[in-house]
Amino acid sequence: MDLMEAKVALDTLWVVLAACLVFFMNAGFAMLETGLCQAKNAVNILAKNFIVFAVSSLAFWTIGFGLMFGDGTPFVGLSGWFLGGADNSPAMGDAYQGVFSSLSWTGVPLAAKFFFQLVFAGTAATIVSGAVAERVKFLSFIMFSFVLVAIVYPIGGHWAWGGGWLGSAGFRDFAGSTVVHSIGGWAALTGVIILGPRIGKYTAAGKVQPIPGHNMGFATLGTLILWLGWFGFNPGSTMAADAGLIATVALNTNMAAAAGCLSAAAVAWIVLGKPDLSMILNGTLAGLVAITAPCAFVTTGSSVIIGLIAGVLVVVAVLFFDRMKLDDPVGALSVHLVNGAFGTLAVGLFATEGGLFMGGGIASTLTQIEGILAVGVFTAAASAVVWYALKATVGIRVSAEEEREGLDTGEHGMEAYPGFTSRAGI
Repeated sequence: MDLMEAKVALDTLWVVLAACLVFFMNAGFAMLETGLCQAKNAVNILAKNFIVFAVSSLAFWTIGFGLMFGDGTPFVGLSGWFLGGADNSPAMGDAYQGVFSSLSWTGVPLAAKFFFQLVFAGTAATIVSGAVAERVKFLSFIMFSFVLVAIVYPIGGHWAWGGGWLGSAGFRDFAGSTVVHSIGGWAALTGVIILGPRIGKYTAAGKVQPIPGHNMGFATLGTLILWLGWFGFNPGSTMAADAGLIATVALNTNMAAAAGCLSAAAVAWIVLGKPDLSMILNGTLAGLVAITAPCAFVTTGSSVIIGLIAGVLVVVAVLFFDRMKLDDPVGALSVHLVNGAFGTLAVGLFATEGGLFMGGGIASTLTQIEGILAVGVFTAAASAVVWYALKATVGIRVSAEEEREGLDTGEHGMEAYPGFTSRAGI
């Protein structure tokens, strides 16, 4: 084995391992969302989090990967369906032509490139699950997830990562604060608005009536799994066994998570009077989401600052969305949408090269804002079209009776905890 073959082998091993860590984040989302929702909907939430990756796999293989990374226009890829077409390979020299030029910078095999990007696409769809939990139809969620991963996510992703116009303009998002988390967040926001709140969440006078989760142990375990998975999510985005960069990204990722955890705990303690566990968990996730874009571009000290700000933002955002009567059972909007946008902006503010606070001027910040707004407007508009189309055809919300009884029996004909006596949900 020559040096090039050895490098490709090591790079591939790292990328696939990182992808497996990100895949395991599905378990984290499943536990987190289930724990933060009512026992009568546990089977439904577990089923959504399980099936969404299967749906995403087929959607991304057939259509999404080509739209996102295939050669085409600055706005959309036009080649590479079903992974068809030659891969660009640095080992073959500059003259070698393939149909995935935007991924030619990494020398791992095409299958590894696809698998790594697939787990990211699946994550974007999973984000939607929690925000629309406890009232969305199972079939409608499956259909929406397919369209999101096949069309909506890849187009926004192409702009930033697939050789599109945003990337060409200097937009930076190392591991997906905007491409993954904000896209998932915008899609979730439109679903929350169109679905409406759960029965009993708000009184006629607009007062918030908390609907507590049924298992904070699940939620805590889920968050720990997600924290672990993020060490594949961010460092894996090197897509090469670059020891120095992997170590730096991993450290920055962890420090932002820790800072977000502590600042959210402190703010919740001050504002709510108690160190609310759900806020502590979401503060950790907020730090992870916020550092996802700048993790390779900032110092460890900046990572801590980013995490501290993210922890504050998530608590404020949860209270804001409740005040606006936007019912998000798990805080997905506050974690992924708000801090996805903040993390993307943080590149323009804190990046060692070109960051506003590092003496780089305003240009990078303006480019980041342009990307946040462009991807946000497109994703929200496209998602709204899909949600409304589903609402007009198959419907998107379960009946009031089914919602009161629980989606487990209504949608799946089973219970998560058979034989146990439980209080009726709201």
